[in-house]
Amino acid sequence: MKKFLNSVDTVLTESLDGFVAAHADILALGDEHKFVRRKVLKPGKVALISGGGSGHEPLHGGLVGYGMLDAACPGQVFTSPTPDQMMAAVEAVNTGAGCLFIVKNYEGDVMNFEMAAEMSEGVMQIVTNDDVAVENSSYTTGRRGVAGTLVVEKIVGAAAEQGMALKELKALGERVNGETRSMGVALTSCTVPAAGKPTFDIGDGEMEFGVGIHGEPGRRRDTLKSADTIAEEICLAILGDLGDRAKGPALLFVNGFGGTPLMELYLMYNSARTIFEKHGVTVTRSLVGSYVTSLDMAGCSITLTMLDEATTALWDAPVHTAALRWGM
Repeated sequence: MKKFLNSVDTVLTESLDGFVAAHADILALGDEHKFVRRKVLKPGKVALISGGGSGHEPLHGGLVGYGMLDAACPGQVFTSPTPDQMMAAVEAVNTGAGCLFIVKNYEGDVMNFEMAAEMSEGVMQIVTNDDVAVENSSYTTGRRGVAGTLVVEKIVGAAAEQGMALKELKALGERVNGETRSMGVALTSCTVPAAGKPTFDIGDGEMEFGVGIHGEPGRRRDTLKSADTIAEEICLAILGDLGDRAKGPALLFVNGFGGTPLMELYLMYNSARTIFEKHGVTVTRSLVGSYVTSLDMAGCSITLTMLDEATTALWDAPVHTAALRWGM
């Protein structure tokens, strides 16, 4: 294993120190590295809080800032943050309008965020579950929450910035989650620093189809196919799951897992866009890049979110975070 490390035990805290220092104009670090928060809070706005295991950067800390999250709680690599982290974040960023937790559907995350919500005042939560690859996995009951979580955080974050109330934000987030589907494919494993070796073994001519963002198994192990063939299977699975809703305007998000060059991600975007538009989807908004990663894994996911005028306007609304910046 070759990684830039001083110590496995300090990699997260040292990374958080560097991250917040690099974006000190917009971010602040909570006590004991429990959370990252917006440097300047907006009084009277519902606070959005997310988080999860580290190793998926820039999710979630990179999405803290104007127009998105107010705080993010980082766990150790691929390990849920603890309830006291979420409770500390609530205390730090709740300006009086309540808090909304946005939680990926992994058992540890769901359990710990629920515990924090029960012990806090004025907190509701959304659970994202956009992955169509498998119904259950080693980490979940039901579908996994993956790259579509970013879409929920962006659209709900814009609505919160505009003053939408807590209950309405929860309903909006659940609606966006319901209009979002994703699936991924891995070409290599990832290597967790504490383990020091790849999470799973995969041959040079193989791919893991439907892989999760922690390297958990997908639908099947298969021989490596062409980009068009891979994109077609993913896109048809997404379209089949959306059913009659898969018509009209949509956001197409091609996400890298950390070890895939942009050249290849744009190639996959080109394939996916062609397939979706042949089936009646009009791609009106796009995002391409490595935003919901799995450390150093080579691979990508494809996410489709069906849009209407309201959600399009919220996607377009100004955002200023470490990872996403436009309209400011």
